[in-house]
Amino acid sequence: MPERVNKIAIIGAGAVGATIAYAAMIRGVAKQIAIYDINRAKVDAEVLDLNHGLQFVPMATLEGSDDIGVCAGADVVVITAGAKQKPGQTRLELAGANVELCRKLVPQLLKVAPEALLLVVTNPVDVLTYVVQKLSGLPTRRVFGSGTVLDSSRFRFLLARHLNVAVQNVHAFIAGEHGDSEIPLWSSATVGALPLMQWSVPGRARLTEEDRTHIFDNVRNAAYHIIQGKGATNYAIGLATAQILEAVLHDEQRVLPVSSRMEGYLGINDVCLSVPSIVNRGGVEAVLEVPLSDSEREGLKRSADTIRQSIRTLGF
Repeated sequence: MPERVNKIAIIGAGAVGATIAYAAMIRGVAKQIAIYDINRAKVDAEVLDLNHGLQFVPMATLEGSDDIGVCAGADVVVITAGAKQKPGQTRLELAGANVELCRKLVPQLLKVAPEALLLVVTNPVDVLTYVVQKLSGLPTRRVFGSGTVLDSSRFRFLLARHLNVAVQNVHAFIAGEHGDSEIPLWSSATVGALPLMQWSVPGRARLTEEDRTHIFDNVRNAAYHIIQGKGATNYAIGLATAQILEAVLHDEQRVLPVSSRMEGYLGINDVCLSVPSIVNRGGVEAVLEVPLSDSEREGLKRSADTIRQSIRTLGF
């Protein structure tokens, strides 16, 4: 049997879109990568620069265009296009302009790539994931957002640094909105096989309530600090998205906190938010009902209400 030729289409050649292409190329995620952007000079330059590095990575083909047809036949379409988050601006404040872009974009994508999964990265990602799912009419499993995959990575990094262990041995999730109302799932977090809340290792730092507050504040405010310093976040979200794409195209059955539409999840309905989910070739296979403390459960519901309010304000 011939090897399946996986194709990724990326909408938007800005800092995030180009970095996703770069990360996917380095990791050998797909054999074909296409980038679409209305700015032809920009997309041509990004694709040329990427192609000049093909000698040093797993073999792939890269193409770009200002014609949406470049996305034809894609297995996954990654939506990164939209207005950038400005210093001091919340993700939900971005919603209006980026929803209008989705109204124009989604019907075009369905024409050229009707079988594709749609992976939303544009902020506010939870609101736009819901909007794209509604506009497309696709099954909920086929439309999902990058959600809190990046937030969870930030969380694990800070925990690992505080405890002086390898980040790969920290298993902890941020859930809810990719934004100000997100919540840390302390009660299910582990280091190796040890529950985080029971961490007590001689010669290693403990995790006080003050430490927990400080770590979570740094997670929640990370994007604001980065945007203030350099104008955009791109490297970590590029790598996070590449991992999501790997989970899909390699059918990995990986557990990731992507954003998808909730129906009957712990009493939460008709809203997109992030919880640990099994991701594979078909998209979001299942959402996991992880054990939550009472405060975490209430925090998740408040986060859902925050996102839903924004969705309703936009007329969805």
